[in-house]
Amino acid sequence: MLAASAFSLSWTHSVQKTEWRENWQLTGTGLVLVEARVKGSGAGMEPPEGSELIDGWWTYRPKFPAQETLVLAASGMTGSGWRICAGDTCLDVGEQAGDPVEISACN
Repeated sequence: MLAASAFSLSWTHSVQKTEWRENWQLTGTGLVLVEARVKGSGAGMEPPEGSELIDGWWTYRPKFPAQETLVLAASGMTGSGWRICAGDTCLDVGEQAGDPVEISACN
């Protein structure tokens, strides 16, 4: 469990070995994806229209509706899992094969 109203989610693409980062915020409507960044591009990973290259990262603001829950696969086949950070606290999840990891607001 991680208590936070904002967090970052990062992972390494399993084929391209490219790092991705997303910033999420908890709002009254759910979890909102505020910003996304990808360190490079590759097959199927083209930066969307409106992206800016900032310090080696393609940065953009996704047009994505608020989510009640984020479900992260935990296949164990990607070589790494997911890193969730809030402030100075980070958790690594989904590194081993298992049930999906769910992120949602606590009451």
